Amino acid sequence: MTHSMPEINTILKQLRLSQVAHHLSKRTRESIEGKLSYPEFLSLILQDELLGRSNKKLMARIKRAKVRSDKTLENFDFTFNLKINRAQIQELASCRFIEEKIPVLIVGPCGTGKSHLAQALAHCAIRQEIDVLWMPQSTLFSELQAARAAGRYEKKLSELIKVPLLIIDDFGLRPMRTPQDEDFHDLVSGRYEQAATIVTSNLDFSEWGNAFPNQLLAAATLDRLRHNAHRITLEGDSFRGRDRANIGNKKDKKIVVEKG
Repeated sequence: MTHSMPEINTILKQLRLSQVAHHLSKRTRESIEGKLSYPEFLSLILQDELLGRSNKKLMARIKRAKVRSDKTLENFDFTFNLKINRAQIQELASCRFIEEKIPVLIVGPCGTGKSHLAQALAHCAIRQEIDVLWMPQSTLFSELQAARAAGRYEKKLSELIKVPLLIIDDFGLRPMRTPQDEDFHDLVSGRYEQAATIVTSNLDFSEWGNAFPNQLLAAATLDRLRHNAHRITLEGDSFRGRDRANIGNKKDKKIVVEKG
């Protein structure tokens, strides 16, 4: 077997079975020591290949989604907020809202976990092989502006509309200008009841209209965005710069999750 390894590795490379090649020596030793049958050995190396390909696809989806790899639900500190409705969050983690094409709107002060929670839901979707794209509002408008200047606006807008889960972070951090409000309306209208959208904002829901220079356009856009949406309101102190040892003793932060 030792003498034939180079030839086998060459064949595996040609067949693009990189994970089998990577684990072959280890699995060969294990099969000899464990006296595995040929089918058992074959099953092991094929499982290595499947797992490796699955992980590679997962990492590629995370990269395309532009979410941070550590912003998962497992890393979300629920002890920071003992009143959090974890059942509601777990329901969103099932990603049924994506299948139902329902928006999720998350508001709260800076540092209360809005972006982490949004990206955690993105990870849940990615694990179900659902394509996701996360971007701050500023990046969204920059990309649409660049596309308009290059004569690719319609194509870019169509691409954004078709993303199964689009996450727009920090909505209203800066008031919109024309044609940004029109772009946002076109995006929301195109995705309405066609794809799921998550929006995070430091503004209270009642203040979202203030982000628009045109109040008629604001009303039309927000009416679509709020329809049947899951609303999550985070309140309390910031995660950032806080003594982690004292987090479990803080009880002045609450979260309200509702739908409607």
